[in-house]
Amino acid sequence: MKKLFKILSLAVVFALSATSCDLDRYPYDSIEQSQSFQTIKDATSLNTGLYAILRGRVYGIYMFSTDVQADLLNASLDFGNRNGSPHKWTTFLADDYTIRDTWSGYYGAITNINNVLDNIDKIVTTVPADIASISLFKGEAYMMRAFYYHQLILRWAKDYEPGSATTDLGVPLVLNFDITLRPKRATVAEVYTQILADIAQAKTLLTTVGSKSAIKLTKDCVLALEARVQLCMHNYTGAVSTANSLISSGTYPLINTAAAFKAMWVNDNSTEVIFQPFFSQPSELGLANAIYLGFNAALVKYTPDFIPQKWVVDLYEDTDIRKLVYLEKKILYIQGVTYPDIYCINKYPGNPTLFTAATTNYMQKPKVFRVAEMYLISAEAAAQTPATEGAALVTLNQLRTARGLTALSGVTGVTLMNAIKDEWVREMLCEGTRLDDLKRWKMGMVRKAPQNMSVITPGADFEQKSVAAGDNKFVWGIPANDLTTNTNMVQNPGW
Repeated sequence: MKKLFKILSLAVVFALSATSCDLDRYPYDSIEQSQSFQTIKDATSLNTGLYAILRGRVYGIYMFSTDVQADLLNASLDFGNRNGSPHKWTTFLADDYTIRDTWSGYYGAITNINNVLDNIDKIVTTVPADIASISLFKGEAYMMRAFYYHQLILRWAKDYEPGSATTDLGVPLVLNFDITLRPKRATVAEVYTQILADIAQAKTLLTTVGSKSAIKLTKDCVLALEARVQLCMHNYTGAVSTANSLISSGTYPLINTAAAFKAMWVNDNSTEVIFQPFFSQPSELGLANAIYLGFNAALVKYTPDFIPQKWVVDLYEDTDIRKLVYLEKKILYIQGVTYPDIYCINKYPGNPTLFTAATTNYMQKPKVFRVAEMYLISAEAAAQTPATEGAALVTLNQLRTARGLTALSGVTGVTLMNAIKDEWVREMLCEGTRLDDLKRWKMGMVRKAPQNMSVITPGADFEQKSVAAGDNKFVWGIPANDLTTNTNMVQNPGW
């Protein structure tokens, strides 16, 4: 039986349609493998397709679901139970679409990557530029696979613990294109070993020098992912070294003015973004973080699904250049009643150049890696050892002062770590890191007072929700359908 390569991007379908006049023998969105890897044009088209898939795997449900689940937000009275299951925890079950779609989205992307890596070397060429392009495409594929597997291990496995990682269950490792495979779950250690192996391959093959707001993966993107992984693996020395190599390069200076900071989040124009995929309207767009505003053009009012809690708003000082970019007072229209001056998450208002109509579609170029995160990784990793607490404080203060806050002095131990935790919230607000942060810090999830009780959904599963550290649902359940179709799969506890 011939294997078909499932195409997930229309761009790839069109690009490959000229490969064979017999394409109509196969499904319209598939190509038989022997016809898929013949020329450098094929390789280029497949590489474009991998980027198109990546563009659709970094915002929307792939980002906001964990923040909705965590302790940053209250559900408005008009949220309509959209994303309600992760927010409530108790009704978050293994058959939830959030779990199903995120899992299948990542593994679908990996399937396409594996097919490319398995077959791209079949392209025969002696042209030096083509040989270099194939090497680059392979490096980008390894980098993407490492990125997806890190996302999977964050969601579907316990935090990496050196003492138990060799026995804790991770996620299935699928490294070759095989649609008949029914894989078992690898251990957490095995998955991280594979992630590091793919990162090492990407380092070797990616020769592209890093640049501000790069639309293609570079060596600096690989380093940014490596720093994340090292922090998660408790390799604190490695995390500091890798993060600092990006900080000290000088390629991505921190923004320190309100106007430039607003331009980063409204116009996608920044000196400190390491990678943001190419976006173009109307057809080359991805997912949107559209749950935070809900603009009603007819009323010129807002009906958001989720509203930041009061403690989140209070965490920002008035001098902080992030406050009026990440948060903005809006006039809400909730259950037919107008509420003035409620802070909403305004981090994703939509880039006007990406609008497809008169009003916002909330489309932004996803900031997959940016240097501010490297400051946080470096500071947190350095703070784990008394001998390097001073360096942690220096790094933390560099970020704080760039954002308009005063430098801290003389803080150590728990006080220093708490300051770093607060800075993770201020800087990375609603970028999908909060649940992972709580899990990494072995903290529980406790929602606090809302800005205005009248605009939010009340109850034990809403603003009163409190979850102990280590609760089973910090780790997502294996999708119910995968348990049914793959008898080798084992479910996580509590699901």
